Amino acid sequence: MRITVLNHYYSPEVNAPASRWSEMARAWVRAGHEVTVVTCAPNHPAGQLYPGYRNRLFQRETIDGVEVIRLWTFLAANEGFLPRIANYVSYLASVALQRWRLPPADVVISTSPQFFCGLAGRMLRSRRRPWVLEIRDLWPESIIAVGAMKRSALIRALERIEAYAYRKADLVVAVTDSFVTHIRARRPAGPIAVVKNGVDLSLFTPAAPDAIAAFRAAHGLEGKFVAAYVGTHGMAHGLDAVIDAAERLRDRGDIVFLMVGAGAEKERLTAEAARRGLSNIVMLGQQPKAMMPVVWSASDAALVLLRGLDTFKSVIPSKMFEAMALRIPMVLGVEGEARALMEAGGAGIAITPESGAELAAAVEQLASDPALAARLGASGRAHVEAEFDREKLALAYLAEVEALVGAQR
Repeated sequence: MRITVLNHYYSPEVNAPASRWSEMARAWVRAGHEVTVVTCAPNHPAGQLYPGYRNRLFQRETIDGVEVIRLWTFLAANEGFLPRIANYVSYLASVALQRWRLPPADVVISTSPQFFCGLAGRMLRSRRRPWVLEIRDLWPESIIAVGAMKRSALIRALERIEAYAYRKADLVVAVTDSFVTHIRARRPAGPIAVVKNGVDLSLFTPAAPDAIAAFRAAHGLEGKFVAAYVGTHGMAHGLDAVIDAAERLRDRGDIVFLMVGAGAEKERLTAEAARRGLSNIVMLGQQPKAMMPVVWSASDAALVLLRGLDTFKSVIPSKMFEAMALRIPMVLGVEGEARALMEAGGAGIAITPESGAELAAAVEQLASDPALAARLGASGRAHVEAEFDREKLALAYLAEVEALVGAQR
């Protein structure tokens, strides 16, 4: 089967959609299918090209057997509404202009958000080529929730386009069970499947002791209990709780908070930590994908945090699976489906979102009870092996796509 995937982000970028689809595409190639990913020149999150890449109209490369086509886009950092919208719309325009150069396909899959990437799949749909729309976040609902935009005529227009896309797709794939109710209200008929995120267990294995020791030494983490937040530092994540927790534990010389990643809030958070004189916070920028097992292996607790908004009760942060794969106990500040998943796996301690006091208490509890931390980590690993192995999830997704293509024929 020939599969075309439209995804704004892809390897070597390291965010959740890039990881999901680079791992999924590799699995489909191993299963004997031809996979083409249509994406951008890698530039997330700073809006700056990665070394060795240029922002050309059309370019091809092969990564792990996957044909990767990169189209020109207006480059923008992952902050500021208008530049990001220009970045997203330029991708849609490039797909429209370059569609004649894309290889033949039996099915096209587009993933949203970003919203306009999801819509691009509609342009490539035909009677003989069904369209799968993947929903990884409820957009534009999520941008209203974090305060990036207020409800307006523009938002209402985007919501109408959202409903149109749900109705017209031949199959909608959601990444959480909680999204289904929202989608079904706007898609009265037609199949909806759920394929959750997971983790590549062949990649996320404990790093070598010397690599862990070198990372800890390089960042002043030797002999410390490391509570790590790894991922986007954005408006949705409520990371002031980490700053507050670090201030509460500033006299615990054996505990340090590690914050790894980039995003719209990173500069402000760094400045706030400096203003409070917090020497127990180590701030690092985004790390390459290959470094993630080392970063996690050098950590003693994984901080998985979002703001306490109803919208985020339907979200499952992908970093949960990476932490569980590496036996790192979680401190989870996310309600709803994510909390239920963690509790089912016995993989960590739940706190109230955005509570610095509860975050500090949970980190202190894990630092003071190594046996508890080890037990939670081992339970999480067993759960992710049983339920969230990316290879198994990729094959389940593939079965949904094959059934759709077979029915269409």
